[in-house]
Amino acid sequence: MTTTHTNAPAAQPRFRLHPKLWIGAAMLLAFPALGTAMSAEVNWGAEDFAAMALMLGLLCAAIEAALHFLATPMWRIAGIGLGVLMFLTLWAHLAVGVFN
Repeated sequence: MTTTHTNAPAAQPRFRLHPKLWIGAAMLLAFPALGTAMSAEVNWGAEDFAAMALMLGLLCAAIEAALHFLATPMWRIAGIGLGVLMFLTLWAHLAVGVFN
């Protein structure tokens, strides 16, 4: 009886985007846009929208990377939590004017 062993690499899981995540980020960016259009109290300029779009894009990319590259649920939650913590820290620093 002959046993054949193949040294073929295991198939990599296909990368899958999570559209609800990206749509949620776009909706978060739409709220200040609506506020700016409806009220004079919300005073966002183009640079504010660009900064928030960049931050939300990086957060979504970090979440996608954590979901794709980290193997166990514990590490995925930790990676997503770290991304959210970094996002909120930067947001708070920008809100109070630490990084003019």
